[in-house]
Amino acid sequence: MKPNVGSLDRILRILAGLALLGAGVYFKSWFGLIGLVPLLTAVFRFCPAYAPFGLSTCPRQKS
Repeated sequence: MKPNVGSLDRILRILAGLALLGAGVYFKSWFGLIGLVPLLTAVFRFCPAYAPFGLSTCPRQKS
């Protein structure tokens, strides 16, 4: 898998994932587990939703 999640995108995904997990703990709801999706995509630097559209937030490499 070629990485398609850039640095800023990665930071935002981590923050969103932690916020969702925190909200799930605060409200005692299982819906907070949805926060694992952005966290995992940030950790692996690959977003399956980007792949079919050929999107990438990674900086372009110089040839």
